[in-house]
Amino acid sequence: MDKIAEEAKKIVGEGYVVSDPRILEPYLYDKTEPHVRPKPAREVILIKPGSVEEVSEIVKLAYSEGVAVFPRGGGTGLAGGAIPTKPGIILSLERLNKLSIDRENMVADAEAGVTLGRLIEESEKFGLYFPPHPGDEGAQIGGLIACNAGGSRALRHGSMRSSVLGMQVVLPNGELVNVGNKTIKNNMASNFLHLFIGSEGSLGIIVRSFLRLYPKPMHSATILVPYGNVEKAVDSAMKMLWAGYVPLSLELVDSRSMKRTAEYLGLGWKYGEGEAFLMVVVSEPNKDMLYAEIEGVSAILSEGASGEPILAERKEEQDEILKIRSEIYSAYEKNLFEGLDVSVPIGEAIRFIDSLKKIEEKYGVKFPIVAHLGDGTFHPDILMDSLDREKLIKVREEVYEAAVYLGGSITGEHGIGYTRKPYADKYMDDGLKRLMIAVKRAIDERGIMNPEKFIP
Repeated sequence: MDKIAEEAKKIVGEGYVVSDPRILEPYLYDKTEPHVRPKPAREVILIKPGSVEEVSEIVKLAYSEGVAVFPRGGGTGLAGGAIPTKPGIILSLERLNKLSIDRENMVADAEAGVTLGRLIEESEKFGLYFPPHPGDEGAQIGGLIACNAGGSRALRHGSMRSSVLGMQVVLPNGELVNVGNKTIKNNMASNFLHLFIGSEGSLGIIVRSFLRLYPKPMHSATILVPYGNVEKAVDSAMKMLWAGYVPLSLELVDSRSMKRTAEYLGLGWKYGEGEAFLMVVVSEPNKDMLYAEIEGVSAILSEGASGEPILAERKEEQDEILKIRSEIYSAYEKNLFEGLDVSVPIGEAIRFIDSLKKIEEKYGVKFPIVAHLGDGTFHPDILMDSLDREKLIKVREEVYEAAVYLGGSITGEHGIGYTRKPYADKYMDDGLKRLMIAVKRAIDERGIMNPEKFIP
């Protein structure tokens, strides 16, 4: 690695090639739970390119030497996708942070290291907004695209895949390729754009992207509706969707999780009682449309509710409710074996919840019920409680089995990474696996790009 380090210094500058173990340490991990994440390789160097061209030159160097490259964004992943599992280069994209907003075309031109939070902030200065909100605002755009991140707004706006118009990708041989552009429609050449989106760094490094923006809705409200049980909440949500309402987000959360998180944040819980809540965010360009949607949604959701819907219109109230919801993971984190993100067809939500209850009874566990209900993504986080590791693994396997049996997936938004590879191998169609391997070999013939990840 000494030779690689010396050559890399000539490309990016001496201060951006790091081998000091103390500085390297935080780059050896992402946010994957300690109980399931892989052990990182220590024979690595950290390189921080400052431009697209420098990324290209570093990858060319790695390719010529046959050295593994581990692309790294904000390190917010939950499937071990950014953890270096063999000797090689950790290629941090944090310095690729150029961002410009093309207001006329409603497009953001963002390098890979731009954070989600900065993209949101800069877009709002131009009266625009970026619809997806896949969680942590410290996540970087390149990583969000590489993992096709989801989030609570996928019901109306889809996952990251729906917002990417074009990108620049550095291939495993260092070649820089432009895929797509700023146009909404583009049928020139095969759709390679969507080949790279969600490929988790296994086919190349996304260094720049064109992201679709929208005029910012001027008015929004959050509706919180309590229910006596989870089944009634799901039934009401489906009636709302069948009536034609497509809110910005539709979340299902259990009361225990919301109250525990409110306490964790030092906030009092003042938003009603029930076993479960539907949290609906509506967002429209004018007040008349907003109030009409609030009236229609509230009328449907009230039918099976155990109490009156709570309407939060003031920004402070909405922010507090949304903060409690978004920090549920943090509230459970210290007692967490693994956070799951299984997805099922939306009409199978009640059957999946029934499967979770049977697993709870069988193993004596209690899942938090947290779901992006509008797109069928559930987060039945596995808590440590008093179970040993062997039983916790069995719990995970039965959750996966239940989701796949209902026509779902073992991962709806976090990705395969390293931790889900054995299960991807188990549940993925053999023909699809062969196709993935063939594509990997065709594009990354030396196998240097994020090895031991994603590909079964």
